[in-house]
Amino acid sequence: MANQTSLKTGVVKSVLSGDAVIIRGQPKGGPPPEKQLCLSNVTAPKLARRANPNIKDSQETKDEPYAWQAREFLRKKLIGKEVSFSIEYTAPGSGRAYGCIYLGKGPNAENVTESCVAEGLVEVRRGGIKPSDDQIHLIDMEEAAKAAGKGRWAKEQDPDAVRNVTWVIENPLHFVDSHRQNQIKAIIEHVRDGCTVRAFLLPSFHYVTVMLSGVKAPMIKRIDDKDVPEPFSAEAKYFTESRLLQREVSIILEGTSNQNFLGTVLHPNGNIAEFLLKEGFARCVDWSMRVVTQGTEKLRSAEKEAKNKRIRLWKDYTPSKANIVPIEEKNLTGKVVEVINADALVVKSDGKYKKITLSSLRPPRMADVKEEDQPKDRRVRPLYDIPYMFEAREFLRKKLIGKKVTVSIDYIKEANDGYPEKICATVMIGSINIAEALVSKGFATVLRHRQDDDQRSAHYDLLLIAEQRAIKNGKGVHSQKDKPIHRVADLSGDVAKSKQFLPFLQRAGRQTGTVEFVASGSRIRLYLPKETCLITFLLAGITCPRRARTGPGGPSESEAYAEEALQYTKELCLQREVEVEVESVDKAGNFIGWLFVDGQNHSIKLVENGLSKVHFTAERSNYYAQLQVVEEAAKKTKLKVWENFVEQTTVTVVEETERKTNYKSVIVTEYAKDLSFYAQHAETGPQLEKLMDQLRAEITNDPPLPGSYTPRQGDMCAAKYIDGEWYRGKVESVLKEKASILFIDYGNKDQLPISDLIALPPGYHTLPPQAHYYTLAMVTLPKDEEASIEAIEALKSRILDQPFVANTEYRVTGQEFVTLLTSEARNDIAKELVSEGLLIVEARREKRLQKLVEEYIKAQDAAKKSHLNLWRYGDITEDDAKEFGYQGY
Repeated sequence: MANQTSLKTGVVKSVLSGDAVIIRGQPKGGPPPEKQLCLSNVTAPKLARRANPNIKDSQETKDEPYAWQAREFLRKKLIGKEVSFSIEYTAPGSGRAYGCIYLGKGPNAENVTESCVAEGLVEVRRGGIKPSDDQIHLIDMEEAAKAAGKGRWAKEQDPDAVRNVTWVIENPLHFVDSHRQNQIKAIIEHVRDGCTVRAFLLPSFHYVTVMLSGVKAPMIKRIDDKDVPEPFSAEAKYFTESRLLQREVSIILEGTSNQNFLGTVLHPNGNIAEFLLKEGFARCVDWSMRVVTQGTEKLRSAEKEAKNKRIRLWKDYTPSKANIVPIEEKNLTGKVVEVINADALVVKSDGKYKKITLSSLRPPRMADVKEEDQPKDRRVRPLYDIPYMFEAREFLRKKLIGKKVTVSIDYIKEANDGYPEKICATVMIGSINIAEALVSKGFATVLRHRQDDDQRSAHYDLLLIAEQRAIKNGKGVHSQKDKPIHRVADLSGDVAKSKQFLPFLQRAGRQTGTVEFVASGSRIRLYLPKETCLITFLLAGITCPRRARTGPGGPSESEAYAEEALQYTKELCLQREVEVEVESVDKAGNFIGWLFVDGQNHSIKLVENGLSKVHFTAERSNYYAQLQVVEEAAKKTKLKVWENFVEQTTVTVVEETERKTNYKSVIVTEYAKDLSFYAQHAETGPQLEKLMDQLRAEITNDPPLPGSYTPRQGDMCAAKYIDGEWYRGKVESVLKEKASILFIDYGNKDQLPISDLIALPPGYHTLPPQAHYYTLAMVTLPKDEEASIEAIEALKSRILDQPFVANTEYRVTGQEFVTLLTSEARNDIAKELVSEGLLIVEARREKRLQKLVEEYIKAQDAAKKSHLNLWRYGDITEDDAKEFGYQGY
């Protein structure tokens, strides 16, 4: 061993080959000095080299046998460790130093050269007139290694003795996709700068250049043929180099940038990008942050920590002069009462209304519409004319209106250029970020902030990732398909058009619409999707307090409780789906009719709450009696508009709140659709049998002439069924030689030849159809097709041709909804199907039904707890946005 006093110390920075290393000193105020040292008296096999693109006709070379094993033996033994070394001589010309390296301290320190020779990984040089004692000793060790067949002296060459290195990857994007963001073992071979490394992927030996996803460190720029280092570039490189160079790491390939890869490098102690940010050696960059898979929040948090400490890159950092939100006001919960276009909401919290704009979001804009596609003959209606604006608004409306949300204020955008101040926030419903869901659907895009702009969403990186996903899948505004077009007829104030539409709306009966605007307690703006029109709708049967307005005679004051009526109607109706029955149109082109919210007449609710009075025109309506009852109750309590009412002696009709039962014995004869069926009443069964016997006897005694009857749609007839018997029927349609017949006493339908039909003889029309059309009350089918079919089959198997007792619970547009109980055991069929996890409870609001609804919900909860059928994977009635999970229930 060399004299201890002549030894120097250092840390092994890298291993170049099986016989050469780079040793660095200790850092003092910057990167330390380095020295290359080759092991004296030995030669290691040469490693493969890639072709140099800057040298003409440069060719790549392959490993000499055991070159990689020799390099790895030395790397694993020395990298990052403190060693002692001696320099025996320096080659003239090249200045390359040769010497010995010792691992450990004292007389027992390991001679690294001897260890390499003993493993058979290097060859001892034989030269000189008289070998030195060290050479002789090394030759003896080599002979022993040869005798033992170690390393390169093995009798048979190891299959892995020569690597198959892939220096260039032809399709980087496909290579990234093939690894599916899994961790890949790798060895870092070179550190170009603080955020760019080159590595061998193991065990495939693909040579890749990886740029750290989501961050950028200072680097050396080439300006006018000179290398100009950015501040802290050398320190950032040393920071990465001292931790990663020739260390075994895991790499997650996440994207590409030209021929380079974007990825995360995981050191045994964690993500190197996070450490760089925390020490102020790098900053977050948005363009590559969208591909990060290992938690963008950690990267942003690390950068924020460095900013707060004002270290290195952030030594001159000054926070943006935004309006500071007090911590106690930063978070709030409330109910969404309105969606404004596609990027803003009105939230009611603690009785106050706040307009919240979604942070870092850009909704669809008219500027994105080609000039030739913009309307020329009318004013622009952004909601309908801007592609995907209506879809975005509807997505938010259906998800949020009336729902409780959590609002976290990110920043306040100051008023400028005539635009008011904006409260920009992240809105969550449950665990779902509404802005992220909107972007992932392609209904909005992400704003691009300046790199130093802190006024952005707290979940900005997740928004970028969602946008990237939407672009990749061609969703919404990123789609290459034709943009959706909404041709909506605006009838407001157009008397002629309103009168043209009136007959259609009257014939349509009760139909669904969306309340777009509430002008007063009884005046709304309504969108009817079936007719694709916008109308002004006035509530029939009531007089509502008027709000302040300016008319031909000058301004008028607001009547008492006008604003309260407005807020009441807004709370219940604004941007909700309602049902309307149009009765007439006034001289200004406004439609008059009845509005139903969740099945309840809104005119009645306004009167009931003392916010309106009954108008005399209600006398001719079907709702007059109910209006009278609630108005009398409001008068008696002097409620709001009746506060100055002088009570007269009247008889008050008390509304019944108890459920009434009037069970009728029925036999289910036919399944119709969904949860509907036909049933005969048992009490009229003998009368029907007698009528059928008489009909058949009459036809037998006086058979009709063949071809004497020509059926027409809507006709009542006698039809011969496949059992050969005659039954009463109704012609639903006629096609050539066949007719579609509904057997009115049983509910079944069939296609029959016209020759099997005859005109129904006189006297057989008087008995009403005996097949009564019913629907199961307080339950609905699941939306999932397979689950729906399963529920229908279970229903059919239990009810067809079976006796029951039925009670009508409520009616909707004339349709009776019933509970169906078995005749003897009185088992509720709907409740049984709910308890088996086949049907879903529809919570009705009628007071008289609450006890029954509670029983149904209790049965449903038991099915959920037992994970039966619909509930086998948990509660599917939670939020069902497609990008977040289950699409239906």
